[in-house]
Amino acid sequence: MSTNKTKSGYMSTPAGKALPARLREQADKLRIKNSYKEAVGKYLNSVMLDRNNAQTYYGLGLCYKNLGKTQKAIEYLEKSALLDSKNPEVFYELGLCHLKDEVPCKAIKCFIQSIQLEPDNPEVIYHLGLAHEMAEEQDMALMIYQKLIEHSPEYINAYVRKSELLVQMELYKQALGLYMDVLKINPKYTKIYSEIGLCFDKLGNKAYAKRFYKKFLCSDPKEDQANIVLKRVEKLRKIKPEKRQLSLV
Repeated sequence: MSTNKTKSGYMSTPAGKALPARLREQADKLRIKNSYKEAVGKYLNSVMLDRNNAQTYYGLGLCYKNLGKTQKAIEYLEKSALLDSKNPEVFYELGLCHLKDEVPCKAIKCFIQSIQLEPDNPEVIYHLGLAHEMAEEQDMALMIYQKLIEHSPEYINAYVRKSELLVQMELYKQALGLYMDVLKINPKYTKIYSEIGLCFDKLGNKAYAKRFYKKFLCSDPKEDQANIVLKRVEKLRKIKPEKRQLSLV
């Protein structure tokens, strides 16, 4: 009895169909362990046997993204999106790659596609705001962060990023209110003490500025940040206190 050992015959057998799936599973495990180079080899072997699996291309894209090969990541993520246009994660990862490449218009398009498929993912909405910032559309970014705050009130990144934008626009009182909201949500979020100190500083409330600068210094910041704040505290000490201080709010 003859057996058909052609490539097409081999791939038509159940064992042949199972092999690319097994290789993909092995690659997924390696990727989860951050063994990206090893995972790439497994994924590519899987692709050689099955060129129509969206998850394989998605895994390859993630590996190349983590290896810093953004263009290759985009190439494989786009192939995954063509095979499965209903996966919001693919468009989110594509958006991140375009952000890294500093192409905000493409990033915005990808993030919107992801949001249309999964409207309530705050991380995607947040990065959409970052993409609009990169496109120098600050008003749009502010609106996105505010909507995110309203719909995901525990998502601290939206408060912080909106505050940073407001500080850039010299709207210190508005920024200060948001920073205080962050501390209400998470009193241990000590990394913003210096920003709160800055807002009080700019608003002329030197006493509160020193208080939060000192809190920041006690939170064990990085050396370069600590040196900058310490110099400002020393300068504030030499300034005579004003008779009136601005209110906390």
